[in-house]
Amino acid sequence: MNTIETFACAVCRDSGMEVVPGKGARACACRKHLQMRNQLSAANLPARYADCTLDSYLPAGIGQARAFLAAWKLVKAYPRVDRGLLLTGPVGTGKTHLAVAMLRTMIERGAVGVFYEMGDLLTKIRESYNPKLNLTEMSLLAPALSAEVLVLDELGATHPTDWVRDTMMHIINTRYNECRLTIFTTNYSDERGHVESLEERIGARIRSRLYQMTQVVEVSGQDFRRREVA
Repeated sequence: MNTIETFACAVCRDSGMEVVPGKGARACACRKHLQMRNQLSAANLPARYADCTLDSYLPAGIGQARAFLAAWKLVKAYPRVDRGLLLTGPVGTGKTHLAVAMLRTMIERGAVGVFYEMGDLLTKIRESYNPKLNLTEMSLLAPALSAEVLVLDELGATHPTDWVRDTMMHIINTRYNECRLTIFTTNYSDERGHVESLEERIGARIRSRLYQMTQVVEVSGQDFRRREVA
Protein backbone atom coordinates (compact mmCIF):
# COMPACT_ATOMS: atom_id res chain seq x y z
CA MET A 1 0.00 0.00 0.00
CA ASN A 2 1.35 3.42 -0.95
CA THR A 3 1.51 6.01 1.79
CA ILE A 4 1.04 9.71 1.23
CA GLU A 5 3.80 11.85 2.67
CA THR A 6 2.59 14.72 4.79
CA PHE A 7 4.64 17.75 5.79
CA ALA A 8 4.22 20.37 8.46
CA CYS A 9 5.29 22.94 5.85
CA ALA A 10 4.08 22.37 2.30
CA VAL A 11 6.43 25.06 0.94
CA CYS A 12 9.78 23.52 1.93
CA ARG A 13 8.57 20.01 2.80
CA ASP A 14 10.15 20.40 6.22
CA SER A 15 13.63 20.90 4.76
CA GLY A 16 13.88 24.45 6.04
CA MET A 17 14.89 25.72 2.60
CA GLU A 18 12.53 27.17 0.01
CA VAL A 19 13.40 26.98 -3.70
CA VAL A 20 12.72 30.24 -5.53
CA PRO A 21 12.53 29.75 -9.32
CA GLY A 22 15.32 31.63 -11.04
CA LYS A 23 16.91 32.74 -7.77
CA GLY A 24 17.98 29.58 -5.97
CA ALA A 25 17.25 28.60 -2.39
CA ARG A 26 16.55 30.64 0.72
CA ALA A 27 15.53 29.98 4.28
CA CYS A 28 11.83 29.13 4.44
CA ALA A 29 9.50 31.32 6.47
CA CYS A 30 8.63 28.29 8.60
CA ARG A 31 12.23 28.14 9.84
CA LYS A 32 12.13 31.79 10.85
CA HIS A 33 8.82 31.22 12.61
CA LEU A 34 10.23 28.23 14.50
CA GLN A 35 13.30 30.20 15.54
CA MET A 36 11.09 33.00 16.81
CA ARG A 37 8.94 30.57 18.81
CA ASN A 38 12.07 29.00 20.31
CA GLN A 39 13.40 32.44 21.26
CA LEU A 40 10.12 33.33 22.95
CA SER A 41 10.18 30.04 24.87
CA ALA A 42 13.72 30.77 26.04
CA ALA A 43 12.97 34.37 27.04
CA ASN A 44 11.76 33.45 30.55
CA LEU A 45 8.54 35.44 30.17
CA PRO A 46 6.37 35.08 33.31
CA ALA A 47 3.21 33.07 32.65
CA ARG A 48 0.87 35.88 33.73
CA TYR A 49 2.44 38.26 31.23
CA ALA A 50 3.44 35.82 28.48
CA ASP A 51 0.72 36.98 26.08
CA CYS A 52 1.07 40.71 26.77
CA THR A 53 1.39 42.85 23.65
CA LEU A 54 1.41 46.55 22.92
CA ASP A 55 -2.03 46.15 21.35
CA SER A 56 -3.44 44.72 24.58
CA TYR A 57 -2.13 47.59 26.72
CA LEU A 58 -5.09 49.89 27.40
CA PRO A 59 -3.86 53.23 28.81
CA ALA A 60 -5.96 54.89 31.48
CA GLY A 61 -5.05 58.56 31.49
CA ILE A 62 -2.32 60.67 29.98
CA GLY A 63 0.50 59.19 32.08
CA GLN A 64 -0.01 55.67 30.78
CA ALA A 65 -0.63 56.98 27.27
CA ARG A 66 2.76 58.73 27.30
CA ALA A 67 4.43 55.57 28.56
CA PHE A 68 2.80 53.55 25.79
CA LEU A 69 4.04 56.06 23.19
CA ALA A 70 7.60 55.83 24.51
CA ALA A 71 7.45 52.03 24.36
CA TRP A 72 6.02 52.07 20.85
CA LYS A 73 8.72 54.49 19.63
CA LEU A 74 11.50 52.33 21.04
CA VAL A 75 10.15 49.18 19.42
CA LYS A 76 9.63 50.94 16.10
CA ALA A 77 13.20 52.29 16.08
CA TYR A 78 14.87 49.05 17.22
CA PRO A 79 17.67 48.11 16.55
CA ARG A 80 18.66 51.70 15.76
CA VAL A 81 18.38 52.79 19.40
CA ASP A 82 21.07 53.82 21.84
CA ARG A 83 19.07 53.82 25.09
CA GLY A 84 16.51 51.62 26.77
CA LEU A 85 13.73 52.70 29.13
CA LEU A 86 13.48 53.07 32.90
CA LEU A 87 9.76 52.66 33.64
CA THR A 88 8.96 54.15 37.04
CA GLY A 89 5.67 54.49 38.87
CA PRO A 90 3.31 52.99 41.43
CA VAL A 91 2.21 49.36 41.44
CA GLY A 92 -0.42 48.21 38.95
CA THR A 93 0.10 50.84 36.26
CA GLY A 94 1.27 48.39 33.61
CA LYS A 95 5.05 48.75 33.73
CA THR A 96 5.71 45.01 33.49
CA HIS A 97 3.07 44.65 30.77
CA LEU A 98 4.81 47.30 28.67
CA ALA A 99 8.27 45.85 29.29
CA VAL A 100 7.19 42.33 28.30
CA ALA A 101 5.30 43.65 25.26
CA MET A 102 8.41 45.48 24.04
CA LEU A 103 10.59 42.42 24.59
CA ARG A 104 8.10 40.14 22.83
CA THR A 105 7.88 42.44 19.80
CA MET A 106 11.65 42.73 19.45
CA ILE A 107 12.07 38.94 19.73
CA GLU A 108 9.45 38.52 17.01
CA ARG A 109 11.63 40.77 14.85
CA GLY A 110 14.69 38.58 15.38
CA ALA A 111 16.28 39.82 18.61
CA VAL A 112 17.57 37.52 21.34
CA GLY A 113 16.04 38.71 24.61
CA VAL A 114 15.36 37.59 28.15
CA PHE A 115 13.22 38.69 31.11
CA TYR A 116 14.24 38.56 34.76
CA GLU A 117 12.53 39.72 37.91
CA MET A 118 15.48 41.17 39.78
CA GLY A 119 14.71 39.52 43.12
CA ASP A 120 14.21 36.11 41.52
CA LEU A 121 17.52 36.37 39.64
CA LEU A 122 19.37 37.33 42.82
CA THR A 123 17.80 34.39 44.68
CA LYS A 124 18.93 31.96 41.98
CA ILE A 125 22.45 33.38 42.08
CA ARG A 126 22.56 32.87 45.86
CA GLU A 127 21.39 29.27 45.38
CA SER A 128 24.25 28.66 42.97
CA TYR A 129 26.64 28.88 45.93
CA ASN A 130 25.18 25.60 47.24
CA PRO A 131 27.55 22.88 45.94
CA LYS A 132 24.75 20.30 46.04
CA LEU A 133 22.82 22.08 43.25
CA ASN A 134 25.61 21.80 40.68
CA LEU A 135 25.04 25.37 39.46
CA THR A 136 27.48 28.17 38.80
CA GLU A 137 26.97 31.89 39.24
CA MET A 138 28.28 32.53 35.73
CA SER A 139 25.85 30.10 34.10
CA LEU A 140 22.95 32.02 35.67
CA LEU A 141 24.39 35.44 34.87
CA ALA A 142 25.37 34.71 31.27
CA PRO A 143 21.92 35.27 29.66
CA ALA A 144 21.44 38.55 31.55
CA LEU A 145 24.88 39.77 30.55
CA SER A 146 24.83 38.80 26.89
CA ALA A 147 21.21 39.10 25.68
CA GLU A 148 20.64 41.69 22.95
CA VAL A 149 17.62 42.91 24.93
CA LEU A 150 17.19 42.46 28.67
CA VAL A 151 14.21 43.32 30.85
CA LEU A 152 15.02 43.71 34.55
CA ASP A 153 11.75 43.92 36.43
CA GLU A 154 11.30 45.32 39.95
CA LEU A 155 14.65 47.10 40.16
CA GLY A 156 15.35 48.13 43.74
CA ALA A 157 12.76 45.85 45.31
CA THR A 158 15.34 43.63 47.04
CA HIS A 159 16.78 44.83 50.34
CA PRO A 160 19.95 46.71 49.30
CA THR A 161 22.79 44.81 50.99
CA ASP A 162 26.36 45.23 49.73
CA TRP A 163 26.12 41.87 47.95
CA VAL A 164 22.87 42.84 46.21
CA ARG A 165 24.31 46.15 45.00
CA ASP A 166 27.58 44.54 43.88
CA THR A 167 25.69 41.88 41.90
CA MET A 168 23.37 44.44 40.31
CA MET A 169 26.40 46.59 39.51
CA HIS A 170 28.10 43.68 37.76
CA ILE A 171 25.08 43.03 35.54
CA ILE A 172 24.29 46.65 34.76
CA ASN A 173 27.90 47.78 34.32
CA THR A 174 28.62 44.91 31.92
CA ARG A 175 25.65 45.86 29.78
CA TYR A 176 26.56 49.54 30.07
CA ASN A 177 30.08 48.90 28.78
CA GLU A 178 28.82 46.66 25.98
CA CYS A 179 26.07 49.17 24.99
CA ARG A 180 23.38 46.50 25.25
CA LEU A 181 19.72 47.52 25.32
CA THR A 182 18.13 47.18 28.75
CA ILE A 183 14.59 47.95 29.93
CA PHE A 184 14.02 48.42 33.67
CA THR A 185 10.87 48.69 35.77
CA THR A 186 10.74 49.99 39.32
CA ASN A 187 8.14 51.07 41.87
CA TYR A 188 10.61 53.55 43.35
CA SER A 189 10.48 57.19 42.37
CA ASP A 190 13.47 58.72 40.64
CA GLU A 191 13.00 61.91 42.65
CA ARG A 192 14.35 62.60 46.11
CA GLY A 193 11.92 63.69 48.79
CA HIS A 194 9.85 60.52 48.74
CA VAL A 195 10.05 57.89 51.48
CA GLU A 196 12.96 56.29 49.63
CA SER A 197 14.25 57.14 46.18
CA LEU A 198 15.50 54.75 43.51
CA GLU A 199 19.06 55.99 43.99
CA GLU A 200 18.87 55.24 47.70
CA ARG A 201 17.75 51.68 46.89
CA ILE A 202 20.29 50.84 44.18
CA GLY A 203 23.18 53.19 44.96
CA ALA A 204 24.64 56.21 43.21
CA ARG A 205 27.04 54.21 41.00
CA ILE A 206 24.26 52.17 39.41
CA ARG A 207 21.92 55.14 39.08
CA SER A 208 24.67 57.12 37.34
CA ARG A 209 24.97 54.48 34.61
CA LEU A 210 21.21 54.42 34.09
CA TYR A 211 21.32 58.09 33.05
CA GLN A 212 23.16 57.10 29.87
CA MET A 213 21.55 53.68 29.47
CA THR A 214 17.89 54.71 29.65
CA GLN A 215 15.20 57.31 29.17
CA VAL A 216 13.12 57.75 32.32
CA VAL A 217 9.40 57.25 31.70
CA GLU A 218 6.89 57.71 34.51
CA VAL A 219 3.95 55.33 34.25
CA SER A 220 1.19 56.91 36.29
CA GLY A 221 -2.56 56.37 36.42
CA GLN A 222 -5.07 53.84 37.66
CA ASP A 223 -4.16 50.43 38.99
CA PHE A 224 -4.93 47.90 36.23
CA ARG A 225 -5.53 45.14 38.77
CA ARG A 226 -8.24 47.13 40.52
CA ARG A 227 -9.93 47.82 37.18
CA GLU A 228 -9.97 44.13 36.36
CA VAL A 229 -11.84 43.18 39.55
CA ALA A 230 -14.13 46.21 39.66
